[in-house]
Amino acid sequence: MSIDRKHLIVEAAKRSFTQFGYKATTMDSVAKLANVGKGTIYTFFKNKEELFDEIVSTLLAEMKIEAEKAMDDDLPFFENVHRALYSLLEFRKKHQFTIKIFQESTDVGTPAVQEVVQRLEKMILQFIAAKIEAAIAKGELRECNPEVTAFVMVKLYISLIFDWEKNHEPLEKAEIADLFQLYLLKGLSK
Repeated sequence: MSIDRKHLIVEAAKRSFTQFGYKATTMDSVAKLANVGKGTIYTFFKNKEELFDEIVSTLLAEMKIEAEKAMDDDLPFFENVHRALYSLLEFRKKHQFTIKIFQESTDVGTPAVQEVVQRLEKMILQFIAAKIEAAIAKGELRECNPEVTAFVMVKLYISLIFDWEKNHEPLEKAEIADLFQLYLLKGLSK
């Protein structure tokens, strides 16, 4: 049975990025964790940035699959968006790699990591905007700017899940869904 060296390298790099962050990870540390020579890494990846990009691209694909799995064609638009956003943000919250990326982006400001955070947010916004466009076409939503609406939805969700928890007890999933519908579907006016 042959050893998939590329897979070993990617998994070792993922562990290193998760443990030490992007900035502190070196090709030497990845080689040691993968138990391969440093030159072996360069047969698959030009540099650390390319290796990091491989991991991030896989992560983005996994997140999109999770969001798609959370959706159900038989449910109304707002329920589906709630389910998709909740699954995406829970994914982000439960995976140590994404936690480290966001931490390093905020604490250290590493440009390569900030770019990844932007890619991640862009993917989520594009995913939600496409769902909004489909809902408009089906008559479930009135005409609106899908990009701006996706931005508002995602930021509201992030605030309710992450920012609220900084100073309050976490909200239950059902509470978040109710608030989401109140602010975006029903409105606050009587």
